[in-house]
Amino acid sequence: MRKLALSDEILMKVDKPARYIGNEFNSVMKDTSQVNIRFAMCFPDVYEIGMSHLGIQILYDMFNRMDDVWCERVYSPWPDLHEIMKQENIPLFGLESQEPIKDFDFVAMTLQYEMCYTNILQILDLAQIPLRSRDREDGCPIVIAGGPCTYNPEPIADFFDIFYIGEGETQYGNLFELYKKAKADGLSREEFLHEAAKIEGLYVPALYEVEYNEDGTICCMKPKYDDIPVKIKKQVQVDLTNSTYPEAPVVPFIKATQDRMVLEIQRGCIRGCRFCQAGMIYRPNREKKVDHLKDVAAALIKNTGHEEISLSSLSSSDYKELDELITFLLDICKEKKINISLPSLRLMRFRSISCRRCRMSKSSLTFAPEAGTQRLRNVINKGLTVDDIMNGSKQAFEGGWNKVKFYFMLGLPTETEEDMRGIPELANDVAALYYDTVPKEKRAGKCQITISTSFFVPKPFTPFQWARMYEPSEYLAGPK
Repeated sequence: MRKLALSDEILMKVDKPARYIGNEFNSVMKDTSQVNIRFAMCFPDVYEIGMSHLGIQILYDMFNRMDDVWCERVYSPWPDLHEIMKQENIPLFGLESQEPIKDFDFVAMTLQYEMCYTNILQILDLAQIPLRSRDREDGCPIVIAGGPCTYNPEPIADFFDIFYIGEGETQYGNLFELYKKAKADGLSREEFLHEAAKIEGLYVPALYEVEYNEDGTICCMKPKYDDIPVKIKKQVQVDLTNSTYPEAPVVPFIKATQDRMVLEIQRGCIRGCRFCQAGMIYRPNREKKVDHLKDVAAALIKNTGHEEISLSSLSSSDYKELDELITFLLDICKEKKINISLPSLRLMRFRSISCRRCRMSKSSLTFAPEAGTQRLRNVINKGLTVDDIMNGSKQAFEGGWNKVKFYFMLGLPTETEEDMRGIPELANDVAALYYDTVPKEKRAGKCQITISTSFFVPKPFTPFQWARMYEPSEYLAGPK
């Protein structure tokens, strides 16, 4: 019988103990005597955020379909439990088995944003795994990093054995086969990493020499051995339709940040927003076939019990079969009273969606103008005009929506005070448009325009990668 890593006494002391007990609906349990590889999939943030991440759900499902691999989930403990674990010398554990991840074969972390870098060290420290790769001996797990932050690996290269560059569906099978062979042949840790570096898409920092310019930028990077590739090629899953996708994802006991079913309809983006790293690194754009998406949506509804389904992509309205997919979702969701969320919509393509609003019990709409003035939208190559915004909003109001959310960014290159003032002015114009468009007797309550702002962070492999990043005081002074 599975024993919890934390005592009842500890669980009663911490906030939201359900974060740490596992055994959620659709989680996967296996017999350790029947598997060859134990894999800890870590999201270096709190449970509610990590459970909302689609990438982990995809890899968790893919790995656990392999008979000889058991993938478990790990998240950063909240500070209250962190303190207790340090005081009582409790090693960080996998949610499924409740066993220490320091005894696993692999510990992998997905790095979605730079603010989680300190949590990398938290996870390694709590797991009782040496922080630096050079200090790990035979018997320590192989520590892997994946996700968009790995495209700029050098700031954190000392802490990882392998960086997986690109999409995870392509090479993990090859890595697992190599690991099983290395164990059977009695290879050392260093010998295994040398062989792993030959797999396309895998960067092993210990096997490269990096030289820096005086300003801290990289001058050159050279492999230490002739059989190691000079350049790392990012991995792209070409056929998304036939790739693994979770039809029975784990359903948490407590409310996650994104507490809904997620249906990935495409990957990549045909746009070229100059600030957007995802739009650059996930190229080319690849769509899933609509008939396959219908089957997955039906399975998600059957297997989860969530009350909302969201379409996942960088630009949902660029999906060619969107109208057919939405029509299907409306039919299947109406009976079960499931909400449909349509994020990442382009305002220019909205009429075909809004005309179906009358058949939806409720819905949320999200648009991303990103900048408050046309000048700044041109600078970032947003490809969106004031007329597009107003016409799209009008179509939304005519279709029955009265709640619209706009995403903006502060601190973009060349931003002025006029650009910042343009954000509330644009929102006010859209709100006024609602009352001009919808007769009083047809209004479904008051108009609600929500403005969400984030601060610009220059990202590698984007046209703005060398743009300056404002000091915190400058960022905070701007919105005032």
